[in-house]
Amino acid sequence: MKWFRRKNEQSWEVVGCECIDPVPMIDEDDELDILRVRDTATCGTYIFDLGKRSPQGSDYCRAVLFARQQLLQEIVKNSYNILLLESWTLILYRKGKSHRIEVQYAGRPAHVSGKAPPFRPPPFMAVLESQHLFS
Repeated sequence: MKWFRRKNEQSWEVVGCECIDPVPMIDEDDELDILRVRDTATCGTYIFDLGKRSPQGSDYCRAVLFARQQLLQEIVKNSYNILLLESWTLILYRKGKSHRIEVQYAGRPAHVSGKAPPFRPPPFMAVLESQHLFS
């Protein structure tokens, strides 16, 4: 199989990448009655086109928060209500003056009886708040 690309069309160049390995999102002190845990992690990939605007630290944070919210909505559809482990990868692409952010968010869904504990922020968000992250 041959792949053809227009001669004048640029491809997306990877400018930077941040990966956060799976982090437990509940403490041992949390007394939760976990009824079931999914065998595998659930993952979602979300792409945000920024156009010709240069990305800021807040853009990265908003992208990760949005990806997490979307993943939480997906697990609720399958009758889960918390994520025991969470991880994410953020990739910044550039094509000419255009920028794109890709976020891959993953988590291990579970269902707890009663009221689920309040959601904590995604792990290691402070990494993204730096302005010089992908400079």
